[in-house]
Amino acid sequence: MEHIRTGKVKEVYAVDENTLEFVFTDNISVFDKIIPSQIPRKGESLCRTSKYWFELLASKGIKSHLREYLPPNRMRVKRFNIIEDYDQIHEDTTNYLIPLEIICRYYAAGSLVDRVKSGKIKVEDLGFEPGHVIKKGEKLPRPYLEATTKLEEVDRELDDAEAKDIAGLTDADYQEIKDTVLKVDEIIAEEAAKRGLIHCDGKKEFGYDEERNLMLIDTFGTLDEDRWWDAVEYEAGKMEELSKEVVRQYYRGTGYHAELMEAREKGLPEPDIPALPQEVVDQVAKLYADMYERITGEKF
Repeated sequence: MEHIRTGKVKEVYAVDENTLEFVFTDNISVFDKIIPSQIPRKGESLCRTSKYWFELLASKGIKSHLREYLPPNRMRVKRFNIIEDYDQIHEDTTNYLIPLEIICRYYAAGSLVDRVKSGKIKVEDLGFEPGHVIKKGEKLPRPYLEATTKLEEVDRELDDAEAKDIAGLTDADYQEIKDTVLKVDEIIAEEAAKRGLIHCDGKKEFGYDEERNLMLIDTFGTLDEDRWWDAVEYEAGKMEELSKEVVRQYYRGTGYHAELMEAREKGLPEPDIPALPQEVVDQVAKLYADMYERITGEKF
């Protein structure tokens, strides 16, 4: 096999012109930075969780790129063309990775709260009445869907017009993507609720096949792409983070996040992200193993 790409958490190999093999590493990244720490068996957890969702959705008629699972941390998937020049993508382009990440949020959490407080998002955009003071953890009146870039060095938020333009999407195409996200999330939320979890938000990625059929790609429904809370704790008023958010919070607590954001806003060199202390590595490794079992209902 030919090694063709090193991602933040995956090594990608070409099996043939139509098939890729993903190798899920134990790397972990936040804020578009790869942390110089390994999380034992994280790659296996990510791969197996993704496999679980792909197979469940296939049984419900939702197509994905999964072709074969290779235990414990590899999968073979359909290969799509990656077109980095947006001008080369049109409404009739086929077999390509759609250069968007679609995020859907159901609760006020994480960066969404920060963006509302800074005025970047209005509470009315989320379905609240004007003047509403947003509270961390509250359920949004309606799902909040947004797109960011997929192929740029740092993810950039897009309005609907630019998202459709750079990805070669018609209004109907974009609506199909949104409808698919909502359908998938409905399935995820239903399954998660059976095991005492709340699915708060998550991101999805898509591609078009040779007939321009929409297909789910990459990974989703994991601790890397999605936010989870414990349902019992939530009812008691506590948002217990059960995802990679615990790592983001660690770096917020150390001041690194603020330093990084300031550098980005001012166009200064970005500070290197420091390694995680061993006790945090151990905590995160246990979380990924435990949450695999809670999300899937299967033994890790």
